[in-house]
Amino acid sequence: MLDVFPLGVGLISIVGAIVIALSLLKKSPGTKKMQEISAAIHRGAIAFLNEEYKIIAVFIAIVTFALLAASHYTDMPWQTAIAFLTGAFFSALAGNIGMRIATAANARTAEAVKKSVRDGLLLAFSSGAVMGLTVVGLGIIGISLFYLLFETDVAGILFGFGFGASSIALFARVGGGIYTKSADVGADMVGKVEAGIPEDDPRNPAVIADNVGDNVGDVAGMGADLFESYADSIISAITLAIIGTVYAHDTLYPLIIAAIGILSSLAAMMLVRGKNVYSALRNGMFGSSIIFAILAFVVTYYLVGHLNPFYAVLVGLIDGVVIGLSTEYFTSDQRRPAREIAKAAQTGAATGILQGIAVGMLSTVIPILSTCIAMVLAYHFAGFYGVALAAVGMLSTLGMSLATDSYGPVADNAAGIAEMAELGEETRKRAESLDAVGNTTAAMGKGFAIGSAAITALALLFTFVERAKEIIGEDIELNLTSPYLMAGLFIGAMLPFLLSSLTIGAVSRAAEKMVNEVRRQFKELGILEGKGEPDYERCVRIATKGALREMILPSSMAVIVPIAVGVWRLEALVGLLAGATASGFLMAIFLANAGGAWDNAKKYIEAGNLGGKGSFAHKAAVVGDTVGDPFKDTAGPSLNILIKLMSIVSLVFLPLFAKFV
Repeated sequence: MLDVFPLGVGLISIVGAIVIALSLLKKSPGTKKMQEISAAIHRGAIAFLNEEYKIIAVFIAIVTFALLAASHYTDMPWQTAIAFLTGAFFSALAGNIGMRIATAANARTAEAVKKSVRDGLLLAFSSGAVMGLTVVGLGIIGISLFYLLFETDVAGILFGFGFGASSIALFARVGGGIYTKSADVGADMVGKVEAGIPEDDPRNPAVIADNVGDNVGDVAGMGADLFESYADSIISAITLAIIGTVYAHDTLYPLIIAAIGILSSLAAMMLVRGKNVYSALRNGMFGSSIIFAILAFVVTYYLVGHLNPFYAVLVGLIDGVVIGLSTEYFTSDQRRPAREIAKAAQTGAATGILQGIAVGMLSTVIPILSTCIAMVLAYHFAGFYGVALAAVGMLSTLGMSLATDSYGPVADNAAGIAEMAELGEETRKRAESLDAVGNTTAAMGKGFAIGSAAITALALLFTFVERAKEIIGEDIELNLTSPYLMAGLFIGAMLPFLLSSLTIGAVSRAAEKMVNEVRRQFKELGILEGKGEPDYERCVRIATKGALREMILPSSMAVIVPIAVGVWRLEALVGLLAGATASGFLMAIFLANAGGAWDNAKKYIEAGNLGGKGSFAHKAAVVGDTVGDPFKDTAGPSLNILIKLMSIVSLVFLPLFAKFV
């Protein structure tokens, strides 16, 4: 009976998402103008995803063929290719569903805000809940099905599922990130800085592309990213249970814990109530963690007979909360770091940028120390299996945390629609209050995604080492005096810098084309003088083409490099994974938090502080925000997936590497 419990909970999660989605779609989408704007955003988002999927389909076909070929010449199960296709499909499906609901919810949220902030909050959060429940539901359904079908032979097959999820995630994150930030930078640099018009002003030709970007980057991209972390953490724990490390005798336990997390998230969604938006969302986030901790304690005690696995799960859960609170402190406009950046902007863009870099670097301390403590404690309680359980624990309430995070882009779109549809000062301010909290929850979501990526990557690294010992039948030389390991370590530490360079450079090149196009339209069409209408579609096409062209190289790199190094030398591959995980974790935190702090420093000034909108400090802060845009929404999130994808690729192709030992 317990075997089918996780599958049943996954189905409940999907049913819950459907019920919430149907309820949301019954709400009024507002005036004709609001519906037209929402439809334009929806069309742009779907057009981008359709074009992106065409490129991804080619990659999926090539990898599937490679996996089938590898299964013929090595000990790799042929079912790994089927699992790869399933993981890729489920990951793409989760992101697609979430984005479709988000683009349907934006105008409805703006309409609900006319009545009250509370109504707008509940509607935007409902949209995020659909995303959260879909991600965890599909994740646990996919893993449970393969577990039930193959049981003890499932380890090598499930790596394929994680590989498929990771592949979609990297393309979605890189492509969506380049799209959203090229549009955002172009809209801000010409609209705010040069023309002096408000954010989301309908006269800005890039405004629709900017709103589309919020959905393809922060909804579809984030969903695929966390779907990957969620799946990989459970797969790693199941594999280590099969191998039989300390206390790892129950392969079903990680799935049971994940299922309890889904039920906890569903229960905590009822707690998102009240007039204060931020307090309501915090109630849900902390409520889900408390409910989960209680249920996990009871289940572990009766299912396992001792509490060591529970302690490992608990330290992961606490680590996630600590990283979220740390991210909030360093990025919120209500806290000192972001306000210090705003004050620095009074003397120019350079000082504001320097202060932001300092804040971003300082913000790495707490997450790193917290994760180190969590890793050591988890290992103490249950060995490498405990580290994998810590990752499962951190991601246990993903349904709730992703709902809170996905709320942000919907609130942002709603504020934009309120501005473009001219819904009046009071409605616009209410929508902007939702958006302001959305900025903080989005930053916390990015921090959570980075933390979960790091602990999942560590679990996958330990899984790789243990799995390699099992397949090869001897210990891998993990000696720091080995030149092969050190060479791999340095190459791995370099890769996050290379990926960041490629993605930030891609945003710069795509944004340059967007800036030139917006300038051209202002000059030739006389938009600001009221003579002509902006060509939104042209800006959407520019962002789409730029993102699709630029995403191929960085996305392919994460697959090609570990295979090449693994064929060369196995201990060099261990070094590569360790170096990339350490460097990528640090870089991702720095980039995400510096970008988030710059964004909220600008928001602090726009709230009427230090001269307010249009002041010298505001213009300097906008420059800082545009620098931070590719930091927090393109390069930083892409690193989450890089460190996980390289580990899962290494696990999938381990039977091939064993041939060269």
